[in-house]
Amino acid sequence: MQYEPIVRNTDFARAYRRGKSYVSPFLVTYVVRRKSGGVRLGITTSKKIGGAVQRVRARRVIREAYRAMGMDQNKSVDLVFVARTATTRVKMQKVEKAMRAQLTAAGLIEG
Repeated sequence: MQYEPIVRNTDFARAYRRGKSYVSPFLVTYVVRRKSGGVRLGITTSKKIGGAVQRVRARRVIREAYRAMGMDQNKSVDLVFVARTATTRVKMQKVEKAMRAQLTAAGLIEG
């Protein structure tokens, strides 16, 4: 499952400013629809999460939860996932469940 990463700060800022947000105890998701095709994915972990090891684990768990969902790549959308403190302490399946609920609420996947 390929996706294009979001790397530019302006793209993250646009997601925070214009995107619709969905919140859970493990994850905050910002969804921004675009004109051009393809899914772009960005993951943010702040220093509030913990040290470098915890931040890398949070990113890895979020990335793997996204892959396990098998979302349709034909959508034209930017997804920005923001890790929360609890993300580092739970298994990937719980993050996937929260992510699935958020993307269902956004109308990107079937419940």
